[in-house]
Amino acid sequence: MPSGPGVISEEQIAEISAIVPPPIATFLLTSRQDAEGIIAQQRRCRTSTIQIVDRLIVGFYADLRLALPGISIVQVVHVTGPESVKEAIATAEHVDAILLDSGNPMAAKKELGGTGRRHDWDLSREIREQIDIPLFLAGGLNPGNVRQAVEEVGSFGLDICTGVRSRGRLDEHKLRDLFANLNSR
Repeated sequence: MPSGPGVISEEQIAEISAIVPPPIATFLLTSRQDAEGIIAQQRRCRTSTIQIVDRLIVGFYADLRLALPGISIVQVVHVTGPESVKEAIATAEHVDAILLDSGNPMAAKKELGGTGRRHDWDLSREIREQIDIPLFLAGGLNPGNVRQAVEEVGSFGLDICTGVRSRGRLDEHKLRDLFANLNSR
């Protein structure tokens, strides 16, 4: 991954995925953009889900499905403006879930996650209303805004990393506050 905290090696991913019992999903976050490379990476890591954090530019989702039956595909769409709505709708017919994040794949050094920035949740809600597959929300989520995010977007799930870290590590207090805020009504 060219950006974001918490990057671990393929060896660590394989070790973790080997001990996680079904039906708990294991995710391989990959910045590879070619189907062949993603297939090889998944076979080394042996996760149940591939999360593609950049655009697939060589090969097709059908290539992934054919080579990796039973492996779920989550495509990240970076919400940079109204064009992201069209991108998410077009992609949704090929994948099992969409994850909306606040990266910038066009930056000089690609930002593909872990920015800690929030994007336009109105666009996220619009995407959720127009697709028929699960939608995950990421980007700038933290204990202070997670409840609002759930209420405004209505996503299937959340992907939170930067907002629950301190000094490069998961922060027990931030995690506790996050779950307390999610459970409050």
